[in-house]
Amino acid sequence: MDITLDSIETTTATALVGHGASESVAASVAAAVRSAEGNGNRICGLYYVESYCLQLRSGRVDGRAEPTVTVDRPGVVRVDGRLGFAQPAFDAGFDQAVAAARTQGVAALSIEHTHTATAVGYFTERLARAGLISFGCTNASPRVAPPGGSTPLLGTNPLALAVPDGQGGIAFGFDFSTSAVALGRITMAAAAGEKIPLGWAIDDDGKPTTDPHAALTGSMLSTGGYKGFGLGLMVEVLAAGLTGGRASVDVPPLKATEGPPHDLGQFYLLVDPDAFTGERLHRLTDQLHMIVDAQPEARLPGSNRQRRDPVDVPDDLWDRMIELSRG
Repeated sequence: MDITLDSIETTTATALVGHGASESVAASVAAAVRSAEGNGNRICGLYYVESYCLQLRSGRVDGRAEPTVTVDRPGVVRVDGRLGFAQPAFDAGFDQAVAAARTQGVAALSIEHTHTATAVGYFTERLARAGLISFGCTNASPRVAPPGGSTPLLGTNPLALAVPDGQGGIAFGFDFSTSAVALGRITMAAAAGEKIPLGWAIDDDGKPTTDPHAALTGSMLSTGGYKGFGLGLMVEVLAAGLTGGRASVDVPPLKATEGPPHDLGQFYLLVDPDAFTGERLHRLTDQLHMIVDAQPEARLPGSNRQRRDPVDVPDDLWDRMIELSRG
Protein backbone atom coordinates (compact mmCIF):
# COMPACT_ATOMS: atom_id res chain seq x y z
CA MET A 1 0.00 0.00 0.00
CA ASP A 2 1.10 3.61 -0.53
CA ILE A 3 2.15 5.28 2.73
CA THR A 4 3.29 8.90 3.02
CA LEU A 5 6.67 9.71 4.51
CA ASP A 6 4.90 11.74 7.19
CA SER A 7 2.95 8.64 8.22
CA ILE A 8 6.09 6.50 8.16
CA GLU A 9 7.94 8.94 10.41
CA THR A 10 5.04 9.46 12.82
CA THR A 11 4.21 5.76 13.12
CA THR A 12 7.86 4.86 13.65
CA ALA A 13 8.26 7.47 16.39
CA THR A 14 5.07 6.31 18.10
CA ALA A 15 6.21 2.68 18.01
CA LEU A 16 9.60 3.55 19.50
CA VAL A 17 8.11 5.65 22.30
CA GLY A 18 5.63 2.87 23.05
CA HIS A 19 8.52 0.45 23.52
CA GLY A 20 10.56 2.66 25.82
CA ALA A 21 12.34 5.37 23.85
CA SER A 22 12.19 9.01 24.88
CA GLU A 23 10.37 11.32 22.48
CA SER A 24 13.58 13.06 21.40
CA VAL A 25 15.37 9.77 20.72
CA ALA A 26 12.36 8.40 18.86
CA ALA A 27 12.16 11.53 16.70
CA SER A 28 15.84 11.26 15.79
CA VAL A 29 15.60 7.59 14.78
CA ALA A 30 12.28 8.08 12.96
CA ALA A 31 13.80 10.86 10.83
CA ALA A 32 16.48 8.42 9.66
CA VAL A 33 13.85 5.77 8.86
CA ARG A 34 11.90 8.36 6.87
CA SER A 35 15.02 9.30 4.91
CA ALA A 36 15.84 5.67 4.10
CA GLU A 37 12.34 4.91 2.85
CA GLY A 38 12.21 8.10 0.81
CA ASN A 39 15.49 7.15 -0.86
CA GLY A 40 14.29 3.63 -1.62
CA ASN A 41 16.72 2.14 0.91
CA ARG A 42 14.30 -0.35 2.42
CA ILE A 43 17.01 -2.37 4.14
CA CYS A 44 17.74 0.59 6.46
CA GLY A 45 14.17 1.83 6.83
CA LEU A 46 11.01 0.15 8.15
CA TYR A 47 12.73 -3.20 7.82
CA TYR A 48 14.69 -2.39 11.00
CA VAL A 49 11.93 -0.89 13.16
CA GLU A 50 10.61 -4.13 14.64
CA SER A 51 14.07 -5.07 15.88
CA TYR A 52 14.50 -1.58 17.33
CA CYS A 53 11.25 -1.94 19.28
CA LEU A 54 11.92 -5.46 20.56
CA GLN A 55 15.46 -4.52 21.58
CA LEU A 56 14.18 -1.46 23.41
CA ARG A 57 11.84 -3.68 25.39
CA SER A 58 14.52 -6.28 26.16
CA GLY A 59 17.00 -3.57 27.20
CA ARG A 60 19.50 -4.36 24.47
CA VAL A 61 19.43 -0.69 23.46
CA ASP A 62 18.86 2.21 25.86
CA GLY A 63 16.15 4.39 24.37
CA ARG A 64 16.68 7.11 26.97
CA ALA A 65 20.46 7.36 26.86
CA GLU A 66 21.80 10.92 26.87
CA PRO A 67 25.01 11.15 24.81
CA THR A 68 27.99 13.06 26.19
CA VAL A 69 30.26 15.16 23.97
CA THR A 70 33.98 15.62 24.63
CA VAL A 71 36.37 17.99 22.83
CA ASP A 72 39.85 17.47 24.27
CA ARG A 73 41.70 18.66 21.16
CA PRO A 74 40.82 21.17 18.43
CA GLY A 75 39.33 19.35 15.49
CA VAL A 76 38.45 16.17 17.41
CA VAL A 77 34.88 15.71 18.65
CA ARG A 78 34.04 12.50 20.52
CA VAL A 79 30.51 11.44 21.44
CA ASP A 80 29.77 8.64 23.90
CA GLY A 81 26.37 7.28 22.90
CA ARG A 82 26.14 5.35 26.18
CA LEU A 83 24.72 2.26 24.45
CA GLY A 84 21.82 4.15 22.95
CA PHE A 85 20.90 4.76 19.33
CA ALA A 86 23.48 6.16 16.91
CA GLN A 87 21.20 8.88 15.50
CA PRO A 88 20.81 10.99 18.67
CA ALA A 89 24.53 10.53 19.40
CA PHE A 90 25.35 12.00 15.99
CA ASP A 91 22.86 14.82 16.61
CA ALA A 92 24.62 15.62 19.89
CA GLY A 93 28.02 16.10 18.24
CA PHE A 94 26.91 17.57 14.92
CA ASP A 95 27.12 21.30 15.65
CA GLN A 96 30.48 21.12 17.42
CA ALA A 97 31.97 18.92 14.69
CA VAL A 98 30.81 21.30 11.95
CA ALA A 99 32.17 24.29 13.89
CA ALA A 100 35.50 22.52 14.40
CA ALA A 101 35.81 21.78 10.67
CA ARG A 102 35.09 25.39 9.77
CA THR A 103 37.64 26.63 12.29
CA GLN A 104 40.38 24.08 11.65
CA GLY A 105 39.67 23.28 8.01
CA VAL A 106 39.39 19.59 8.85
CA ALA A 107 37.87 17.72 11.78
CA ALA A 108 37.03 14.22 12.98
CA LEU A 109 33.82 13.09 14.66
CA SER A 110 33.87 9.85 16.63
CA ILE A 111 30.53 8.28 17.60
CA GLU A 112 31.19 5.70 20.31
CA HIS A 113 29.26 2.92 22.07
CA THR A 114 26.00 2.96 20.12
CA HIS A 115 23.47 0.78 18.40
CA THR A 116 23.86 0.12 14.67
CA ALA A 117 23.86 3.27 12.53
CA THR A 118 22.18 1.48 9.57
CA ALA A 119 22.70 3.91 6.61
CA VAL A 120 25.97 5.81 7.11
CA GLY A 121 25.13 7.94 4.06
CA TYR A 122 22.29 9.53 6.02
CA PHE A 123 24.90 11.16 8.24
CA THR A 124 27.46 12.11 5.58
CA GLU A 125 24.71 13.76 3.54
CA ARG A 126 23.72 15.87 6.55
CA LEU A 127 27.32 17.04 6.81
CA ALA A 128 27.43 17.82 3.09
CA ARG A 129 24.29 19.94 3.41
CA ALA A 130 26.22 21.91 6.03
CA GLY A 131 28.83 22.63 3.35
CA LEU A 132 31.43 20.00 4.24
CA ILE A 133 33.01 17.15 2.32
CA SER A 134 32.42 14.15 4.55
CA PHE A 135 33.56 10.56 4.85
CA GLY A 136 31.98 8.11 7.28
CA CYS A 137 32.17 4.43 8.13
CA THR A 138 31.06 1.80 10.64
CA ASN A 139 31.53 -1.91 11.25
CA ALA A 140 29.08 -4.69 12.03
CA SER A 141 28.73 -8.34 13.03
CA PRO A 142 31.15 -10.76 11.30
CA ARG A 143 29.93 -11.78 7.87
CA VAL A 144 32.88 -11.46 5.47
CA ALA A 145 35.74 -13.92 5.21
CA PRO A 146 39.20 -12.87 4.00
CA PRO A 147 40.00 -13.73 0.37
CA GLY A 148 40.86 -17.40 0.20
CA GLY A 149 39.26 -18.10 3.57
CA SER A 150 35.83 -19.24 4.71
CA THR A 151 35.53 -17.98 8.30
CA PRO A 152 33.92 -14.52 8.68
CA LEU A 153 36.27 -11.87 10.04
CA LEU A 154 34.77 -8.50 9.11
CA GLY A 155 31.31 -7.03 9.05
CA THR A 156 29.79 -5.65 5.88
CA ASN A 157 31.66 -2.52 7.03
CA PRO A 158 29.96 0.20 4.98
CA LEU A 159 31.53 3.52 4.08
CA ALA A 160 29.99 6.68 2.69
CA LEU A 161 31.15 9.92 1.11
CA ALA A 162 29.22 13.09 0.33
CA VAL A 163 30.29 16.29 -1.43
CA PRO A 164 28.47 19.63 -1.00
CA ASP A 165 27.21 21.62 -3.99
CA GLY A 166 27.86 25.02 -2.39
CA GLN A 167 24.15 25.82 -2.23
CA GLY A 168 23.05 23.80 0.76
CA GLY A 169 22.64 20.59 -1.19
CA ILE A 170 24.67 17.59 -2.27
CA ALA A 171 26.71 17.50 -5.47
CA PHE A 172 27.07 13.75 -5.21
CA GLY A 173 27.56 11.01 -2.65
CA PHE A 174 27.58 7.28 -2.18
CA ASP A 175 27.07 4.75 0.56
CA PHE A 176 28.05 1.14 0.08
CA SER A 177 29.06 -1.95 1.99
CA THR A 178 32.58 -3.23 1.45
CA SER A 179 31.00 -6.66 1.11
CA ALA A 180 29.71 -7.61 -2.34
CA VAL A 181 26.19 -6.69 -1.21
CA ALA A 182 24.45 -5.50 1.94
CA LEU A 183 23.47 -8.29 4.34
CA GLY A 184 19.81 -7.27 4.10
CA ARG A 185 19.76 -8.21 0.43
CA ILE A 186 20.57 -11.79 1.37
CA THR A 187 18.19 -12.02 4.33
CA MET A 188 15.38 -10.59 2.21
CA ALA A 189 16.12 -13.13 -0.54
CA ALA A 190 16.03 -15.93 2.04
CA ALA A 191 12.68 -14.72 3.37
CA ALA A 192 11.27 -14.52 -0.17
CA GLY A 193 12.58 -17.93 -1.20
CA GLU A 194 14.71 -16.42 -3.95
CA LYS A 195 18.21 -17.30 -5.11
CA ILE A 196 21.14 -14.89 -4.94
CA PRO A 197 23.69 -14.26 -7.71
CA LEU A 198 27.03 -16.04 -7.70
CA GLY A 199 29.75 -13.80 -6.31
CA TRP A 200 27.80 -12.64 -3.28
CA ALA A 201 28.70 -15.41 -0.87
CA ILE A 202 30.19 -18.82 -0.16
CA ASP A 203 28.86 -21.74 1.86
CA ASP A 204 30.38 -23.42 4.93
CA ASP A 205 32.84 -25.28 2.72
CA GLY A 206 34.05 -22.10 1.02
CA LYS A 207 32.25 -22.90 -2.24
CA PRO A 208 30.31 -20.25 -4.23
CA THR A 209 26.56 -20.48 -3.59
CA THR A 210 23.27 -19.10 -4.91
CA ASP A 211 21.38 -20.31 -1.81
CA PRO A 212 20.80 -17.39 0.60
CA HIS A 213 20.41 -19.78 3.54
CA ALA A 214 23.81 -21.33 2.77
CA ALA A 215 25.21 -17.82 2.48
CA LEU A 216 23.90 -16.88 5.92
CA THR A 217 25.57 -19.88 7.54
CA GLY A 218 28.67 -19.49 5.38
CA SER A 219 30.30 -16.18 4.53
CA MET A 220 29.74 -13.14 2.37
CA LEU A 221 32.43 -12.01 -0.08
CA SER A 222 34.13 -8.63 -0.33
CA THR A 223 33.32 -6.36 -3.24
CA GLY A 224 36.22 -6.41 -5.68
CA GLY A 225 38.06 -9.20 -3.91
CA TYR A 226 41.26 -8.06 -2.21
CA LYS A 227 40.49 -4.38 -2.89
CA GLY A 228 37.17 -4.48 -1.09
CA PHE A 229 38.63 -6.51 1.74
CA GLY A 230 41.34 -3.88 2.17
CA LEU A 231 38.71 -1.15 2.41
CA GLY A 232 36.83 -3.25 4.96
CA LEU A 233 39.98 -3.57 7.05
CA MET A 234 40.46 0.21 7.09
CA VAL A 235 36.84 0.66 8.14
CA GLU A 236 37.51 -1.78 10.98
CA VAL A 237 40.51 0.28 12.12
CA LEU A 238 38.63 3.59 12.02
CA ALA A 239 35.19 2.51 13.22
CA ALA A 240 36.28 0.04 15.91
CA GLY A 241 39.92 0.83 16.67
CA LEU A 242 39.57 4.61 17.03
CA THR A 243 36.17 4.62 18.73
CA GLY A 244 36.72 1.85 21.26
CA GLY A 245 33.75 -0.09 19.86
CA ARG A 246 33.59 -3.82 19.34
CA ALA A 247 35.66 -5.46 16.62
CA SER A 248 33.44 -7.14 14.06
CA VAL A 249 34.36 -10.61 15.33
CA ASP A 250 32.96 -9.62 18.73
CA VAL A 251 29.72 -8.00 17.52
CA PRO A 252 26.62 -10.07 18.36
CA PRO A 253 23.86 -10.49 15.70
CA LEU A 254 22.41 -7.04 15.09
CA LYS A 255 18.71 -7.91 14.88
CA ALA A 256 18.49 -10.48 17.67
CA THR A 257 16.01 -9.42 20.32
CA GLU A 258 18.08 -10.60 23.28
CA GLY A 259 21.78 -10.25 23.92
CA PRO A 260 24.42 -7.67 24.82
CA PRO A 261 24.29 -4.15 23.35
CA HIS A 262 25.79 -3.65 19.90
CA ASP A 263 28.46 -1.26 21.28
CA LEU A 264 29.46 -0.10 17.80
CA GLY A 265 31.33 2.98 16.65
CA GLN A 266 31.18 5.26 13.64
CA PHE A 267 33.97 7.51 12.43
CA TYR A 268 33.60 10.64 10.29
CA LEU A 269 36.12 12.93 8.61
CA LEU A 270 34.96 16.46 7.75
CA VAL A 271 36.66 18.84 5.31
CA ASP A 272 35.72 22.49 4.76
CA PRO A 273 36.27 23.33 1.05
CA ASP A 274 36.75 26.99 1.95
CA ALA A 275 39.95 26.06 3.78
CA PHE A 276 41.35 24.88 0.45
CA THR A 277 40.16 25.89 -3.02
CA GLY A 278 36.64 26.86 -2.01
CA GLU A 279 34.61 27.83 -5.06
CA ARG A 280 36.93 25.93 -7.36
CA LEU A 281 35.63 22.67 -5.89
CA HIS A 282 32.09 23.61 -6.84
CA ARG A 283 33.17 24.50 -10.37
CA LEU A 284 34.71 21.04 -10.62
CA THR A 285 31.55 19.29 -9.43
CA ASP A 286 29.48 21.43 -11.85
CA GLN A 287 31.76 20.27 -14.67
CA LEU A 288 31.39 16.64 -13.61
CA HIS A 289 27.62 17.02 -13.58
CA MET A 290 27.60 18.61 -17.02
CA ILE A 291 29.61 15.79 -18.57
CA VAL A 292 27.65 13.03 -16.87
CA ASP A 293 24.22 14.59 -17.39
CA ALA A 294 24.92 14.82 -21.14
CA GLN A 295 24.78 11.02 -21.17
CA PRO A 296 21.08 10.06 -20.91
CA GLU A 297 21.55 6.85 -18.92
CA ALA A 298 24.32 8.13 -16.63
CA ARG A 299 24.28 10.08 -13.37
CA LEU A 300 26.63 10.84 -10.55
CA PRO A 301 25.92 8.68 -7.48
CA GLY A 302 23.38 10.22 -5.16
CA SER A 303 22.61 13.11 -7.51
CA ASN A 304 19.26 13.95 -9.12
CA ARG A 305 17.65 11.56 -6.69
CA GLN A 306 13.89 11.39 -6.97
CA ARG A 307 12.56 11.16 -3.45
CA ARG A 308 9.61 8.81 -3.07
CA ASP A 309 6.50 10.07 -1.34
CA PRO A 310 4.29 8.16 -0.87
CA VAL A 311 6.19 4.89 -0.55
CA ASP A 312 4.87 1.49 -1.60
CA VAL A 313 5.10 -0.50 1.64
CA PRO A 314 4.29 -4.24 1.73
CA ASP A 315 0.96 -4.82 3.44
CA ASP A 316 2.32 -7.22 6.05
CA LEU A 317 5.13 -4.84 6.98
CA TRP A 318 2.77 -1.90 7.46
CA ASP A 319 0.34 -4.06 9.43
CA ARG A 320 3.22 -4.94 11.75
CA MET A 321 4.14 -1.25 12.06
CA ILE A 322 0.58 -0.47 13.18
CA GLU A 323 0.80 -3.25 15.77
CA LEU A 324 4.11 -1.91 17.06
CA SER A 325 2.74 1.63 17.26
CA ARG A 326 0.08 0.37 19.67
CA GLY A 327 2.81 -0.60 22.13
